[in-house]
Amino acid sequence: MPSLSSLVDNFNDNVIAPDWGNAYGGVTESGGKAHVPCVAGSYAGYQTSYTWTMAGASFFVKVVTAPAASTATEAYCAVMVNAPGINDNTGPTFGYRCGFTVNAVTGMLRMQSDTGYFDAGAVEIGYSPVTHAFLRLREDGVNVYWDTSPDGTTWTNRRTLATPAWITASVDQCAVDMSAHRDAGVTDEATLDLFNTLSDGAVWNASATLSGDSSLTAAAQLVASASAELAGDTTLTTAAILTANATATLTGESELSAAFAGGDDDLPEGVAGLAAGEWDLVIEQGATFSQVFDCTVDDPDFTWAGFTARAQIRSEASPSGDLLLDLTSYLAIVGGTVTLNIPAAVTATVTRNGRWDLELVLGSGVVRLLKGKAIIDPEVTRE
Repeated sequence: MPSLSSLVDNFNDNVIAPDWGNAYGGVTESGGKAHVPCVAGSYAGYQTSYTWTMAGASFFVKVVTAPAASTATEAYCAVMVNAPGINDNTGPTFGYRCGFTVNAVTGMLRMQSDTGYFDAGAVEIGYSPVTHAFLRLREDGVNVYWDTSPDGTTWTNRRTLATPAWITASVDQCAVDMSAHRDAGVTDEATLDLFNTLSDGAVWNASATLSGDSSLTAAAQLVASASAELAGDTTLTTAAILTANATATLTGESELSAAFAGGDDDLPEGVAGLAAGEWDLVIEQGATFSQVFDCTVDDPDFTWAGFTARAQIRSEASPSGDLLLDLTSYLAIVGGTVTLNIPAAVTATVTRNGRWDLELVLGSGVVRLLKGKAIIDPEVTRE
């Protein structure tokens, strides 16, 4: 299974997604929220299967409401990454987990990395449902970071800890558990939303009358594809280039002509109105990465001459997203193609998944060609 960075749910379909296949305790999904009951003497939670990876991953979730203390001596909601065998009572990772706990009785937010369900060095701060609405856990190959945010965009680091060995050792064996429990008091719930997304995904239906000042012609198409070849012989004398094969199609709604903002050049008809195509970039850590994107436009007179290419990988698509790798120096425009060649020494330094996009620039005008996830496949063999 993939990194926890790729687990996304806005809980708007009112159906518990298959990714939460280990959900327990009567959890439900309605009103665009995940509902976790907090019932005296019971435990409940949204939980994934133990097939996910925390190493090099980052995820966040919004805590909409936390349980109330009522008459309990223990009442909380928690967002945890569990180690494999956490509950087996005997294994090497018994009681190993890390994450956040909102303690309704003490009013504290706890950042913890448990061994045997306890962390003597845990960090606690007074919990604010506004200031700490979003909770984020991330790992970069060196440390684990506990962050909070009021809006999912501006983050404050609350704790940093050297990565526990079990996270690195437990590739494809971890689970996320978003739980609630109380030992007494009135039944209520924890509600959560926006797991790894700031899009609520609401759909609005409306009608409108459209009119145009000029005629529109057939839609322009820009096709981006990636191709690669792996070659070698038994003596290993031919260098192998490992890439992924994929295609993506970018389409424009119409052939419009518009001026680049602040520039004198007209936006070519073949690229006017284009929307960035969805394309996930999968990079094998520590391996040479090569991809060629065919950016042919349905206009025999158009070329990409004069354009430059730029691209970045960031931890998230927001102004505060951490820059994980600037791809610009590894891009080249050759005729109707854009090539991306990243040396192995550079891919070895990337440890976290994120988001990326590819843009072509001419003067002050920008054409966004591709966007999507940047997924890092961790390296196993090392020098």
